[in-house]
Parts: sequence; C-alpha cells; structure tokens
Amino acid sequence: MLSSIHPLAKLVVCIAWIGASIAVFDARFQLAAIVLCVLALVVLEKRSPLAVLALMVPFALFGFGFLTTSLLFRQESGFALQMAKEAPMASEAFSAGITLFLRAVACGMISALFALTTDPGALIKALMANCRLSPRIGYSLFSVLQLVPDLGAEAQQIRLARAMKRGKPPSRFPNPAEAMTLLVPLLAYAIRRANRAAIALEARGLGVASPRTIIGAPRSRPRDVVFLAVTLAMLAFCAAWVRL
Repeated sequence: MLSSIHPLAKLVVCIAWIGASIAVFDARFQLAAIVLCVLALVVLEKRSPLAVLALMVPFALFGFGFLTTSLLFRQESGFALQMAKEAPMASEAFSAGITLFLRAVACGMISALFALTTDPGALIKALMANCRLSPRIGYSLFSVLQLVPDLGAEAQQIRLARAMKRGKPPSRFPNPAEAMTLLVPLLAYAIRRANRAAIALEARGLGVASPRTIIGAPRSRPRDVVFLAVTLAMLAFCAAWVRL
C-alpha cells in the first residue's frame, strides 16, 4: 500500500517525523514513532515481523551507545538533562539515556520505512519532474543505481574465473584476503563505467538547459493528499499527547 504512494509525499512525511523525533525529547513520542513504523511495515506492507525486528538491531546497537554513555559514564548533554528532569522516570541519567536510545531507533526505522517502500528510480524521476532536479544529476544517480548491482556481478565473475584457474569451486563468501585482491579490478571497472557515463551525459546533451520530457514520472493522486493529511495529523496528535 505505501509503495504506491507518491515518493515526494512519503519524503515530506518522513522528514517531518524525523524532525519531530529530534525536537520532541520524550521517550513516549519516540516509542510511538517506532510502533507506528513497525505497524506500517507489518500490516500495510505485509513484512515479516521477524524481518522488521532484525531491521531494528543495527539502530538499537547505535542507540545503545547513547544509553551506556548516559548510565555508565554520565556524559549527557545539558539539554538532555534539562529535558530529562520533566520525564517521569527513575533518574535523569536513565531518562536521558533511554530517550536518546529510542530516538536513534525511531529515526532509523522512519528512514528504513521510506527506503523499503520507495522505488529509487521513481524518486529520482519525481525530483526531476517536481523539484527541478538537474537532468545531469538525475542521470548520474541512475548510473549509480545500475553500477552498484553490476559491481557485485563483476566481483562474482572475477571470483569464478580465479576458481576455474585454480581448479576448485569458490567459497560462498570471499575472505578478507580475497576481498582485498578484488579492490583493484573493481576500481578499474568502476572507472571505466564512470567514463562511459560521462560520455553518455555529453551525448544526450544533459548540460544544455532546455525543457525535457520525463517518461514514467509518478503523478500525484487524491490518495497522496489523504496520506499526507492523515500522517501529519497523527504526528500532531502524538506531539500534543506527549506535551499534555
């Protein structure tokens, strides 16, 4: 369901929620943002709950650093302590630490929600059609989107060629020593691709300022306006609920 929403509408909503998570220093607000993101992924996008929980692990590890800094080393900022005095928790250090921990998870989950429900190509086209993104920058981003998976395929081809030369099958994943030997050929491959992309930019005349037709750019629909209104209303309700 969220995948069909206009990318710019989701971008505005996610930026607003991240900004609110930074501005509202309250554990309850951060927890509400996390719960809403999890429900959106599990209920609306039909994602596995285990996969969503696994997605939270890197953000939780990052936030755990804030928690240990507050509890063990007592290195909270003055703003965090001042805001923590108003929170109904056991101590200022614990209140500041748990709020920073939940904030890291909330911001990470909001970003993950946007990344998992948004097609990168559609986002670039929407930025070009509605935000006047330069065609040169847009084409460069499209080239990067194609280069990243091609680098993986090229690395696998190199590993297969080396395995055939040795006469034994390659391992499932390259070890650190093998990964280091792949850096130079992959760098050369990326340079060649960048050179071809630069030639293609000039051949298409993307440096010339002239009107262009963007094929397949997302179009705004009434449900995008409804999505904006509902999500921003939920944001205002959560902020007001915390303040009251």
